[in-house]
Amino acid sequence: MITASGVTKSFGGRKVLDGIDLEVKEGSIFALLGENGAGKSTTVRILTTLLRSDGGRAAVAGRDCDKEAAAVRKLIGVTGQFAAVDELLTGRENLRMMARLYRLDRRTANERLERLLEQFELAEAADGLARTYSGGMRRKLDIAVSLLAEPRVLFLDEPTTGLDPRSRMNLWDMIERLAQAGMTVFLTTQYLEEAERLADRIAVVHRGRIAAEGTAAELKRLVGGGRIELSFRSAGDAVGAAKLLNGRADALDVVVPVASEDAASEELRLALNLLHDFGLEPASIEIERPTLDDVFLGLTGEARKEAQAG
Repeated sequence: MITASGVTKSFGGRKVLDGIDLEVKEGSIFALLGENGAGKSTTVRILTTLLRSDGGRAAVAGRDCDKEAAAVRKLIGVTGQFAAVDELLTGRENLRMMARLYRLDRRTANERLERLLEQFELAEAADGLARTYSGGMRRKLDIAVSLLAEPRVLFLDEPTTGLDPRSRMNLWDMIERLAQAGMTVFLTTQYLEEAERLADRIAVVHRGRIAAEGTAAELKRLVGGGRIELSFRSAGDAVGAAKLLNGRADALDVVVPVASEDAASEELRLALNLLHDFGLEPASIEIERPTLDDVFLGLTGEARKEAQAG
């Protein structure tokens, strides 16, 4: 549904995108994860025809984003980083105004806006001014506006920035329901938890390049299997356990690297059997599996080292 091949973009001689390659399947949720300035928003602006690329090719449903911009716009809905609603209008008036801009007939417009108000739990507040809405309600209204034309693809540029945890989780539920209904969702985010919760596939962008792409599980495997952390009641037991397990003793704790996430349980069983044979019993056990934080920090850290070396 969405493709990008070798997409580049520079501003004032500074290369912001340095050969972006992406492929997003229809009906999936795809997350572009990266720090501020990594190139996320520039990528979205090119895919949504708001900006022309300098090189490469980007397309939505086979339509070239540069050469067939008008056709692409008919297929997509876009929600930017900040809610673009008119705060002097009510929620219903915002939707009605946009319906007129989409040139929807009155009956179709009324049917869609009432359905969207119910879907986004805004019906009770629909006749209140948008300036009285909470941040989460304004964001819901903004997304509802982008869905009036019933797009095949929805672009969400950092959709939960500035929202409180409850509003963020409510919005996550809403995005999942849209994908379940068959919509393709492309979102950018700085939140690792958000990417892991929502996305079928995640791409990590760093300094204008895709550092890695895959499912959350696939990305976690890039940084290894995690570790086993054992706590003992005495420093002597901890030191003895560390020697047996080739681990690192830290006060009363022993940390043992795990080769792979799949093998973590088996490695723990072997470790406990060995400790039991030598009369060592841990007071507590914890398996720490890799997180997207580990992936993100590992990938961007390596990218920084390469840039400094170059």
